[in-house]
Amino acid sequence: MFMFKKLTPEEELPMELLLLADPSEAMIASYIGRGECWTLSEKGEAVLGVYVLIPTRPGTLELVNVAVLEERHGQGLGKRLVQHAIGRAQELGAWTLEIGTGNSSIGQLGLYQKCGFRIVGVDRDFFVRHYEEPIVENGIPCVDMVRLAIDLHGARSQEAHPTK
Repeated sequence: MFMFKKLTPEEELPMELLLLADPSEAMIASYIGRGECWTLSEKGEAVLGVYVLIPTRPGTLELVNVAVLEERHGQGLGKRLVQHAIGRAQELGAWTLEIGTGNSSIGQLGLYQKCGFRIVGVDRDFFVRHYEEPIVENGIPCVDMVRLAIDLHGARSQEAHPTK
């Protein structure tokens, strides 16, 4: 049985997991206090995944960090995290949920689109501007942020008619 838990500000962050999705502790520190950090675990086990949800504009939230333990990749945990974040954003009354990922993040781009997100733009050279060290993923230099969004009022119909 999987369990989600919202961390309180006093609780220790699963920094190793957060760093899997964002290699900069400084960047994580810049957003972690502005929103909610949720963990996913199996009953009685350690944390398997994490996500962070922050408000960006009225009616809009952003999913800024989604990570799963590397040894648990391919087991649907990322999808569970994203779906939980969509539900949480709806509970909070948001109209739109946004997410950004690297141009080289092939698996994440597929996951987010399967969960109903649509590409809305590209922030050229985002990772060059905001990260000191070059990032390479899947043999591809990560330079641009691909921006995606989901209309939360359409999310329920997406769940009712998922694509394969």
